[in-house]
Amino acid sequence: MSTIPQAYLDTLNPLIETARKFMEEGQSLHPVAFVGNFTTGITVPVLFDTSTAEAKDNSSMGIRQAAQELEADFVAVIMEAWSLPEDKARNYKAILERYGSIAASPYRVDIVTISVETRHGLWLAQMPIKPKGASKKKRTFGEPNYRLFSEAEGRFVGLLPVKGDAKTAPGGLH
Repeated sequence: MSTIPQAYLDTLNPLIETARKFMEEGQSLHPVAFVGNFTTGITVPVLFDTSTAEAKDNSSMGIRQAAQELEADFVAVIMEAWSLPEDKARNYKAILERYGSIAASPYRVDIVTISVETRHGLWLAQMPIKPKGASKKKRTFGEPNYRLFSEAEGRFVGLLPVKGDAKTAPGGLH
């Protein structure tokens, strides 16, 4: 399965529209995970902190706990981040060595990133943040184009609880 199932999009699209609306009103996006269970129809937001490594670790544990309690079918994370343009991405190690972080590099691109962890795989989308009209405060982002990642690592991956009938690792395919 290479495309994200429609059931996830039906749940996520209104959340993404709300995030876009916040940005277009001049607000920043606070990192948030949406933890959902299709059987109960419950999706809960979990705000989290990315200010330090310890805060990120604690936040990922909190998201995992919420996913366990809800017996979640998916965890979607929406947040602002930094990336590199495609022509610089292959040089990311040299950029990190020289500048210490992507954020400190002159090549940094402000993006909205969405990860959707499901029992069917992990999909990621990154959209550049662009000014909204002539305003310096109002910004927007385009429509997500999700790509399936069969192998991903990091503290915000593997957030779903393992179900009794699950035979795959987090982020893997059934």
